[in-house]
Amino acid sequence: MSAATADEVILDVRDLKVGFTVRAGRLPAVDGVDLTLRRGETLALVGESGSGKSALAMALVGLNRGPRTEIAGTADFHGENLLTARESRLRRIRGARIAVVFQDALAALNPLQRAGGQVVEMIRTHHQVPRAEAWRQTARLFGDVGIASPERSVRAYPHELSGGMRQRVMIALGLANNPEILIADEPTTALDVTIQAQVLQVLRDLQRDHGTAVILITHDLGVVAGVADRIAVMYAGRVVETGTREQVLFRPRHPYTRGLLASVPSLTGPVTGRLTAIGGSALTGVDRPPGCAFAPRCDLAGAGCSAPVPLLRRGTESGHLDACVAGGQP
Repeated sequence: MSAATADEVILDVRDLKVGFTVRAGRLPAVDGVDLTLRRGETLALVGESGSGKSALAMALVGLNRGPRTEIAGTADFHGENLLTARESRLRRIRGARIAVVFQDALAALNPLQRAGGQVVEMIRTHHQVPRAEAWRQTARLFGDVGIASPERSVRAYPHELSGGMRQRVMIALGLANNPEILIADEPTTALDVTIQAQVLQVLRDLQRDHGTAVILITHDLGVVAGVADRIAVMYAGRVVETGTREQVLFRPRHPYTRGLLASVPSLTGPVTGRLTAIGGSALTGVDRPPGCAFAPRCDLAGAGCSAPVPLLRRGTESGHLDACVAGGQP
């Protein structure tokens, strides 16, 4: 992708905070995140379960609003703050300009409605087209995402399709109205590696053909290596490192990023025994330590790590930022 210019930024997120009121207090699921998304790029949000990836993405489209949820900050989408937009306005944006591919296709799809009928409904919700034409468009979409016999598959119910085909239906559903942004929440979870590769290739092809920007939520660094342009590593609701794919994967600076990479088995070279594990457990409760949230699990933690929450700082490479103050950078 060419060097980005200001007019290529289609989503600008600043100081996004998402808090959930639970019995023990306020759970800071997302705690002051800044992100930018450029046209036609794939931004991967990476981190362990509970790091705030999905909460961040769902806040952008208003899918986690509620009486026990507090959302603050800005998410500028063509001059409009998605975080304060009315629900009626978000309904016009969701599915048309920003679409979501959910993790569990079987749970997300209506089991009582034909798979193609759900895509038809998405098309006709945002465009005044005859039902017959919407079915024709759906069959073409099924073919575009690699579903075999699309004219027949559009009439199938979700339980009649394989896991890989259901995930492709979800992608077709997301792309039904040619959105500017596609949020893919763990789109390859529970799929075997062959189907994973096929689904990711579908995303790459459609992104190339339509210029769609993708926010990819995943904990799988193998998936990230294959499709991401930029990566944001999240821990305890904050971004602790961000940069290009090459910067983050091959020149990681934050100890948490390096720990994640060390825990991934290599497909080449000698077998070295047990994989390196990050000690301790990820933070999931309402109580957070002062300063760096990763410090209790970090071998490099020092006195400076308990200072106020560290900000992302630029290293020697442009665009490569991390929040480590303990000298964890190589």
